[in-house]
Amino acid sequence: MVKYIFVVGGVMSGVGKGTTVASIAKILQSKGVPVTAVKIDPYLNVDAGTMNPTEHGEVFVTEDGDETDQDIGNYERFLDQNILSTNYMTTGRVYRAVIEKERALGYGGKCVEAVPHIPEEIIRRLNIAARKTKAKVVVVEIGGTVGEYQNLLFIEAGRMLKLKHPSDVVFILVSFLPVPAKIGEMKTKPTQTAAHLLNSAGVQPDFIIGRSNQPIDIPRKRKLATFCGVREEDVISAPDVTNIYEIPLNFERDGLGSKILKKLKIKSQTKDLKSWKRLTTKIKGFKKEVKIAIVGKYFKSGDFTFSDSYISLIEALKHAAWAQNLKPILSWIDSTEFEKSKTKLKELKNYDGILIPGGFGERGVEGKISAVHFARVNKIPYLGICYGMQMAVIEFARNVLKLKGANTKEINPKTPHPVIDLIPEQLRHLAKNHFGGTMRLGAYPCHLKDKSLAQKAYAKFKIKTPIKERHRHRYEFNNKYRIAFEKKGALFSGLSPKGALVEIFELADHPFFLGTQFHPEFKSRPLFPHPIYFSFIKAASKKRIVK
Repeated sequence: MVKYIFVVGGVMSGVGKGTTVASIAKILQSKGVPVTAVKIDPYLNVDAGTMNPTEHGEVFVTEDGDETDQDIGNYERFLDQNILSTNYMTTGRVYRAVIEKERALGYGGKCVEAVPHIPEEIIRRLNIAARKTKAKVVVVEIGGTVGEYQNLLFIEAGRMLKLKHPSDVVFILVSFLPVPAKIGEMKTKPTQTAAHLLNSAGVQPDFIIGRSNQPIDIPRKRKLATFCGVREEDVISAPDVTNIYEIPLNFERDGLGSKILKKLKIKSQTKDLKSWKRLTTKIKGFKKEVKIAIVGKYFKSGDFTFSDSYISLIEALKHAAWAQNLKPILSWIDSTEFEKSKTKLKELKNYDGILIPGGFGERGVEGKISAVHFARVNKIPYLGICYGMQMAVIEFARNVLKLKGANTKEINPKTPHPVIDLIPEQLRHLAKNHFGGTMRLGAYPCHLKDKSLAQKAYAKFKIKTPIKERHRHRYEFNNKYRIAFEKKGALFSGLSPKGALVEIFELADHPFFLGTQFHPEFKSRPLFPHPIYFSFIKAASKKRIVK
C-alpha cells in the first residue's frame, strides 16, 4: 500500500503549504524513502495556463508540457527530480474526467454524484502519480484553506483513504499563529478554529505545523495540543526563515521526519541532509554582492509587490549567485516606469545585470525595449527570457537594422516589420479561440552553435548539444529577417533540430547579451544552477569588479 500525507492550510492563504510539502518530501527523500509530491488546485480551470500571474503566481511548465501551479517548481527544486503532469490536478480537470467517463457510460448507468465519484477520481489520480513515480510515499498539497467549499471534495478523498487505510494516511495542518504588535503575544485561537473546521469535514490532523514570525513556545504548544486534539510533540514550530531551503532543517529540529515515518510504520535508512546543511550554512556567509534589475510587469498587486509571478526565475538567479559565493541583490522594476520617465531609465546604470522575464500583452512593452537598448549600448550584461528575448530582437531591429516600426505581431498585427511572428501551427488555435493548453509547451531539443556564448555556458557544466529546455510561447523569431540580423552581428546560437525555430539570440560584441526563447529557470536547482543563469551572473559580477 502506498502511504499518503495530506497537507492542508488554515487561517489564510500563502501560509507556506507548498514549501512545507517540498520540505517534508525532501526530509523523507533524505531518509531513503522513495517519495513524490502532488499539487491539488481547487479551481475550475483545467490547468494554470489561463490563470492571472498577479493573482495566482507563476505558471510552472513541466517537462511533459503541463501548465501547473508554481508549487510544482518548488517540488522539483527540493527533490531535484522532474515532476510530471500526473502530479498536478485541478477541480476542473477532475470534473472533466468524471463527466467524460459518464458520457462514455463508464459508470454503467449509475447516477453520478459529487460524492463518492469525485473523491474516487481524485484517489485514482493519486494512485497513478504514485505508480508512475514508483513512490512509496505521496505528499499531497490541498490548495486553499480549510473551511472553503472549493477544496472540500479533496479533503473528503483523503478522509476516505484514511478510513480505509488508517495506518497509511497522515494529515498535517499548516496554520498561522499571529503575534499582534499591540498585544505582543502569540495567539493560538485562529489555529484552533482551523483545526475545528477540519474536524467538521471528518478529519483529525496528526500534526500541526505552526507558521509564525518566531518559534512556538511550550505554553502555546500545550494549548494547541489541548484544544486541537494532537500530541504536544506533534506541534511543529515553523518560524520565518531567511531562505526557504532552511525549512527542512527547521522541521528536523523537531524530528518531524522520524515522527511521520513512525506514524506510517516505515523504517528509515541511513541518509541525511548534509549537502542541504552545507548549502544553507554557506549562503549565510556571503558578503560580496551582485545587483540584478528584473524589469517586468507582473509585480504590482495594488500597493504590494508580488514577486511570486517570477518565483522560478528568482530562485534560478539565487542558485547561480550562491554557486559563485555571491549574495544576490534583486530589484523588481515595473517596465511602465521607463515609459513615464527617461531619468528613471538611467538608474539601470546602478545594476550589474539586467534581466527581462517572460510575459504577455502590450502593457510595459516600450519600457522593456528601452531597458534592452540601455543594456546593449551601455554594455551591461543582459539576459532575456522568452518575451525578454523577443524584446531584444525588436530593439535590435529598430536601432541597429533601422527597421522603423519593427514589432511583434502579438502587439501590433499590422507592423511593417513583424520580426516576431506567430508560429504557423498556432494560427488554427487562435482562429478557434483555443487558448488553454495550446501554446508550444514542454521540453524541446535545441542545437547549439560551436564557440557561442550559449555553447560555452553549457560546456562548463559538461552538457553537450543538443540541449533540452522547456517552452511556453506562441510567437517566434521571423526567419525572413535572419540574414539581415546576421549581417549586422546577431548570432542565432540555438536552433531547433531542423533549424526552423530560433531558440537563442546573442551578440558577440558585448560582455554578455543573450536571449532564450525557452525558460531555463524551470530546470535550475539549489545545488545545480542552470548554465545560462550561471554565466549571466558571472558576467554581472565581472562588471561589478570593473566598476
